[in-house]
Amino acid sequence: MKKGLYFLGLFLLMYSCSVKKPPVFLKVDDIKLISYASDTIRLNANAYFENPNDVGGKISTDEIKVIINGVEVAQVLAEDFKVPARKDFTIPLIVNIPSKNIFANKKDIFLGGLINSIITNKVKVQFKGNLRYTVFGFQKEFLVDKTEEIKIKF
Repeated sequence: MKKGLYFLGLFLLMYSCSVKKPPVFLKVDDIKLISYASDTIRLNANAYFENPNDVGGKISTDEIKVIINGVEVAQVLAEDFKVPARKDFTIPLIVNIPSKNIFANKKDIFLGGLINSIITNKVKVQFKGNLRYTVFGFQKEFLVDKTEEIKIKF
């Protein structure tokens, strides 16, 4: 009888803390130019999620590439983000782009886009790749593909 009660208690504990669904990826939005200097350009975007589970987990952002005017210039590099239980949450995606990467990549193609961007004061920024959610050995990938034109203020 005692074994049955222990088993039932353990079963209820595991069932109530189980991962019923992965977090829901809502969108990537709010791409902004934070700062620019002669050596580094800094961008920020936000990935929005909703977690219906009683447990958290973590999300890694290392597989997201940043493409400016059709040329890959950087990757999002950040520490794994701890997912809160039963909450809506936002992951900041911060990118530091060395200026030399912009001018070294495919000079002929990018130079035309750069001149056009200076004239129109807009640049086309794309975040593309995967976010990986991990909890208790369970993994789920979320596809990110967001393109937005941002204004450049000189």
